[in-house]
Amino acid sequence: MLFLGFSAGLPLLLILGTLSFWLREAGIDRSTIGYLTWVGLIYAFKWMWAPLVDRLPIPVLSKFFGRRRSWLLFAQLLIILGLVGMASIDPKVQLTPIVWCALLVAFGSATQDIALDAFRIESADSDHQAALAATYQTGYRLALIWSGAGVLWLAARAEAGNAGYDASAWQFAYLCMALSISIGVLTTVFSKEPVRVELARARNAKAWLHQTLIEPFADFIKRYGWHAVLILSLIAIYRISDVVMGIMANPFYVDMGYTKDEVAAVSKVFGVVMTLVGAFLGGVLTLRFGVMRILFLGAILSAVSNLLFAWLATQGHDLHGLVWVISADNLSSGIATAAFIAFLSALTNIQYSATQYALFSSMMLLLPKWLAGFSGVFVDSFGYQNFFISTAIIGAPVLILIWFAIRFKVVEFKKHDTQVVK
Repeated sequence: MLFLGFSAGLPLLLILGTLSFWLREAGIDRSTIGYLTWVGLIYAFKWMWAPLVDRLPIPVLSKFFGRRRSWLLFAQLLIILGLVGMASIDPKVQLTPIVWCALLVAFGSATQDIALDAFRIESADSDHQAALAATYQTGYRLALIWSGAGVLWLAARAEAGNAGYDASAWQFAYLCMALSISIGVLTTVFSKEPVRVELARARNAKAWLHQTLIEPFADFIKRYGWHAVLILSLIAIYRISDVVMGIMANPFYVDMGYTKDEVAAVSKVFGVVMTLVGAFLGGVLTLRFGVMRILFLGAILSAVSNLLFAWLATQGHDLHGLVWVISADNLSSGIATAAFIAFLSALTNIQYSATQYALFSSMMLLLPKWLAGFSGVFVDSFGYQNFFISTAIIGAPVLILIWFAIRFKVVEFKKHDTQVVK
């Protein structure tokens, strides 16, 4: 789970966060950078092909590696191809091709997420899901550091003292990222295929469509009734503050005069430490106080960390301030995400693990990613400080939904907090 989590986390920033740093340094305007975040909407629609990943084998690959691992390998190959393509293009000269390559990476990454979530859920019983989620989260967050700070560090080293924008430095860094996906490939090849859950065979095409497209969603509605609306609403906006703010973070660093080395150093040292601390605290606190309370705490911390960015926007080039803000942001994100993953994992029925988890994680991204597309326009009109304050404010409805969920006992957890009980 540590290495597969790393493979899952690596592509995300390479087509969103880190890419925005590259694009801003190449002179691409903030509005365009904001609109390009809609590439990430692919993640929000992965539920559409999740039933195929759940049910269909891949010719040849599935024979040798099994259903889950074959889909993992296929997705990882798409990611590598997309990253190599991005590494061969200069966005300052050709922006459209790099967008198409980013779309390929996003599709491969979303497919990998579908297969990996099912692989994780099916690899152990409910009592061990929290441990798997925490380990997966650690690998995922380490990958975010490598694809964020690591890319900046590699690009800075490859510049070899050249002043100004150097496309070849970024291209070298992205080739290194493509090579890094081999960690996931090797892990998949040498991992054990989980015991296959035998599913009833459909009699015809109509029955198959009902079984793969309707039953997973009908099962969720049947188990939770009208509470499903509240649960899905909470999932849809839980990470809205972080996602909307995150796309403008790297353009903010560039515009405030921070160098790639400075951002990389702060993220690599303080970011890694606080991310691991946050993931650990999130797991421990969830076991001690319950999932819903830590979800509430995580939502508060996410909003507060955005307010810290608003403060940093008034300080100019303040390296010490950057250290404190990035540290707080990573700590809060680690706590919130650890609890959120345990929450989503517990909501799934193992009979439809890939499809249902894909639905939940897609719901998590749809509204935030769409709204994030306008972030560049907002910054151009009102400035960074007002933007960061606004991203904190839009997180308030999350607290209200969690309060309602706790108040009306929409979801109740057993003592180990990993198995949902209606």
